[in-house]
Amino acid sequence: MAKPLKPSLFKSITAGESFYSSQNSSSPEIIEKVGKAVAEGGLQKVIYTVKEEMQSKSRYTVKIAVTGDSGNGMSSFVNALRGIGHEEEDSAPTGVVRTTQKPACYFSSHLPYVELWDLPGTGVTAQSMESYLDEMQFSAYDLIIIIASEQFSSNHVKLAEAMQRMRKRFYVVWTKLDRDISTSTFPEPQLLQSIQKNIRENLQKAQVRDPPIFLVSCFSPSFHDFQDLRNTLKKDILNIRYRDPLETLSQVCDKCINNKALSLKEDPEAAVSPPYDIADLERSLDTYQKLFGVDDESLRRVAQSTGRPEMSTRALQFQDLLKMDRRLGLMTCFVVNILLRVLGSPWWFGLWDVVTRYFRHQRQKRIIEIVAKNTKTYLRSALKDYTLPPEILCEGSGVPSSGIQAASGSFCIEP
Repeated sequence: MAKPLKPSLFKSITAGESFYSSQNSSSPEIIEKVGKAVAEGGLQKVIYTVKEEMQSKSRYTVKIAVTGDSGNGMSSFVNALRGIGHEEEDSAPTGVVRTTQKPACYFSSHLPYVELWDLPGTGVTAQSMESYLDEMQFSAYDLIIIIASEQFSSNHVKLAEAMQRMRKRFYVVWTKLDRDISTSTFPEPQLLQSIQKNIRENLQKAQVRDPPIFLVSCFSPSFHDFQDLRNTLKKDILNIRYRDPLETLSQVCDKCINNKALSLKEDPEAAVSPPYDIADLERSLDTYQKLFGVDDESLRRVAQSTGRPEMSTRALQFQDLLKMDRRLGLMTCFVVNILLRVLGSPWWFGLWDVVTRYFRHQRQKRIIEIVAKNTKTYLRSALKDYTLPPEILCEGSGVPSSGIQAASGSFCIEP
């Protein structure tokens, strides 16, 4: 007789950490709601909750900070990025002397729901890089653009090191390229290559991963890397707005699924009776898939309720499971089953009961591991394909990159 399942499998879950740090995070209430739904096997509720959360992110204001050494042309870059001239009323003030004494916020019709912050250059308001970093409060920004010209100084390297340490997205933008080209004795391709090489070598010495590097002229924004910069920036704004919080919630789901699998593995008989033959193992697989919410009926309800028939899949079948997992295949082969029957025979007066019980539990635990892994694969694909806006899904290939197979296929992962 199977024991009743433990009533509470939901443990306190905190937001997982995506690679980049951003202010665009979900509230503890949303994280708890998602975690609880996963623990209860309610994947339909998980998808709806995350969908609503993603919709609320559409007007999240992305904060971009522009920094660098004083006189590198940060204000000119802000104006060029906004597509306005220096003489216009709302332009950032520029000049040969330091013009930005405190952080100034600007907006652009080309970048809706984005704040462009023109920060004072290093050395304007602080005596050291450490105090500059503290004073500018870089943790409040989602993306940092480090402006350089003439030389890639130690301050630029220190800024890049700090951004990497804080797990911030950041670019390096070399400005005043028109002046470099007009004064250089080298051919333009060689000059551009030399600037890029110098930046990368300085960053590599400080063990900073290569960030996106753009060489631009603020007075000729139609040339060189400025269009690539705009395109990359627009993609990263979407990533900050949608992909980063989705990754955080996906990690919450992964952790809850792992916790649930761990709880079931601690007491495999809490959900099902110990399996004695293949038929028992098949029933165990069905039971575990229902507990995780990835059985046929649950998957059908998810596809129906979301109005996305392409999300419909067939639950993992036992024969598929044996083919995809060699270890389980060996543990359930004919010879092993015969051996377990012999050792479990009354002739031994229970002498081998501990061994046979342990082996059966190992088979159950392996099934739990596989179901949990498949659940994470399915849920991540479903969240990506159903909760992200079309402009994100169509990025690159032009179609959703779902890992979910067609309805005629089987819901499973590669071994």
